Amino acid sequence: MLINCVAYQHGAKLADIDVDSISDYIARPDCFVWVALSDPEPEELAMMQSEFGLHELAVEDASHGHQRPKIEEYGDSLFVVMHLVEPIAATADSEATFNVGEVDVFVGLNYVLSVRSRSRSGFLGVRERCEREPELLRNGSGFVLYALMDAVVDRYFPVIDALEVELEEVEQQIFSQGEPRASIKRLYELKQRAMVLKHAVAPLLEGAGKLHGGRVPQICAGSQEYFRDVVDHLSRINGSIESIRDTISTAVHVNLSMVTISDGEVTKRLAAWASIFAVCTAFAGIWGMNFEAMPELKWRYGYLMALGLITATCGVLYWRFRKAGWL
Repeated sequence: MLINCVAYQHGAKLADIDVDSISDYIARPDCFVWVALSDPEPEELAMMQSEFGLHELAVEDASHGHQRPKIEEYGDSLFVVMHLVEPIAATADSEATFNVGEVDVFVGLNYVLSVRSRSRSGFLGVRERCEREPELLRNGSGFVLYALMDAVVDRYFPVIDALEVELEEVEQQIFSQGEPRASIKRLYELKQRAMVLKHAVAPLLEGAGKLHGGRVPQICAGSQEYFRDVVDHLSRINGSIESIRDTISTAVHVNLSMVTISDGEVTKRLAAWASIFAVCTAFAGIWGMNFEAMPELKWRYGYLMALGLITATCGVLYWRFRKAGWL
């Protein structure tokens, strides 16, 4: 579906144009066309390929979707794939998860084509931002690519914050004597979501590095410092993800240690009570032997004396175990 198709010249908006007029505008000097599509049909992509002369391999990747984040050069053009990570809140029937959309950006000297798939988050704010900064928009399609990348990367920060807040809640649950199995389940769900974000950030960080250092593509030559800012943000996000993963691993070990300690307390209580009842059993076993030469068996107060001795011994053992913290 076509979202918009706009022509720009010298950093200013010329007009909203029809798809059929694209070739007329990209032929003008210092003019470029910015087209935005959402979940396009194959016919729409084929039309854009014809208008902009897109490389067939890049178009094939955009048509199939589910690509790894990357930045590829095709002659004088760039093909950029980025993931859109959108949180989905937990419900009564499902756990919290992520919807992973995709935005494919084709960038040439006189055009920008963004193709958004499986996502409800648009980029109208990015277009408005670029139009409010005509001096930067004079840099052409390279600045538009920066603005799109910056918008995608900025959307990762709230996701990181939400993961950190949830991780703190799980850590508190571990030390509040909550259900251990529930804590471990939440921790592994957090780890899974962190890995989804990791798969979106790490490859993009690797590819974005070549847009500001070394042999920079001609399209990005006037916006190198802005791409350096994007790389800096990606590095911070990647570091936060690694920190979250390490904290989750530590929390899992702590949770298992808490379970072991709790099991040890139960074992000590069982051992203490078993020792007390073992004394009762020992006395009963001694006086239960059928020997005739056991004078206390025929003593009038032998039964009461035996009960008293058993009770006193068990009482002393209970006191000692209580003092030791086993009961």
